[in-house]
Amino acid sequence: MANDPLFLAAAAAALLVLGILAVGIGGFGRGGGFNRKHANRLMRYRIAAQFLAVVLILLFVALR
Repeated sequence: MANDPLFLAAAAAALLVLGILAVGIGGFGRGGGFNRKHANRLMRYRIAAQFLAVVLILLFVALR
């Protein structure tokens, strides 16, 4: 399973979601100008990355 490129793509997408979420939560916790400027954009990126991750996971499961 670890050699399957679709599994690796799904795992990478999930890690991307985690990274975006961590940056967003960190900015929210710190507050200030960064949060005001980038919070909504980061959460939109998170939603798009989550959609991609879910699609890749469902595709992986369907092909298995």
